[in-house]
Amino acid sequence: MAEATVLEPVVDTPEPVQRKKNTLVVVLSLVVLVVSLVLGVRVGVSTSWAEIGRSVGGHLGLHVVPLPRLLDSLIWDLRVPRVLLAALVGAALAVCGAVLQSITRNSLADPYLLGVSSGASTGAVIVVVLGFAGSQVGVTGGALVGALVAFGLLMLLLKRTGLDSVRIVLTGVVVGQLFAALTSLILLASGDSDSIRAVTNWLLGSLASARWPSVVVCAVVLAVGLLVVWLCSSALDGFAFGTDTASSLGIDVRTTRTVLLVTTSVLTAVAVAAVGAVGFVGLIVPHGVRFMVGPLHRRLLPLSAVVGAVFLVWTDALTRVIFTPLEVPVGVFTALLGVPLFLLVLRKRGEL
Repeated sequence: MAEATVLEPVVDTPEPVQRKKNTLVVVLSLVVLVVSLVLGVRVGVSTSWAEIGRSVGGHLGLHVVPLPRLLDSLIWDLRVPRVLLAALVGAALAVCGAVLQSITRNSLADPYLLGVSSGASTGAVIVVVLGFAGSQVGVTGGALVGALVAFGLLMLLLKRTGLDSVRIVLTGVVVGQLFAALTSLILLASGDSDSIRAVTNWLLGSLASARWPSVVVCAVVLAVGLLVVWLCSSALDGFAFGTDTASSLGIDVRTTRTVLLVTTSVLTAVAVAAVGAVGFVGLIVPHGVRFMVGPLHRRLLPLSAVVGAVFLVWTDALTRVIFTPLEVPVGVFTALLGVPLFLLVLRKRGEL
């Protein structure tokens, strides 16, 4: 296996021109996010802007002429949660990718490095095969429990081996392979083609089942998680120079890594439980953002969240338009887009 490229520390230059550039990038990104959310609701739906405005306005308590119940439900209960959940999941995965690439000093690290997604897959498969998936809450709950079990096993193994970068990567790979094998074994033992088809669709990552409860849970977890990792942004900058240098700067390396591992694992677990495993978002977005604003995490983390949200919103929108009337899992399309984008990022960084 080829050796992963280590993230190199870069000294930030607080020049006025660079600061203005960074501010402009952040403002433009926020504007693009708002526009993407609005357009995302409209793409692929044969409704007018006026009808969308009446539906949203009515649920926000504004005095508007109500829509027919079926049309209102299509907009408010299906499309709006889907777009918001895409933004939240994209933001969570991008932030997790940026954090894990820093603490492992590995540019190939992504949110699924810790094996959490494999644990979520196993939990979802068990729920489906046992017949407890009568609702999306059942599958989501099983996936969340499986993800937390996988993370518990990871931390138990790391407690014995230590929390250095290499051990985190290797232990995460081991845990992921273990739960991936369990998932395959359970599917093969079930012999139920309907269960296998349902689980396979979920494993590829799909936003078709997005509902308001998932949006609320993801929004709360993302807000708390983003706050925690942003407060650790100085420590993440220190990790770029190695653990010895970080320790000499007064950073409690073990405690900080534990907090960040717990935070990213919970974020990943909630995201995967909500929509399945959507690949490449947490891998390519942080690299692209570093190219735009540099490596300092006080800028990198929030901007990664915004760009990740925009990326997944538009990926889902393109999936609905290109493959209509088929419901293609968004994880398939992120992989198709992610490969050339990642190669482009590597080329821009001079690594290809």
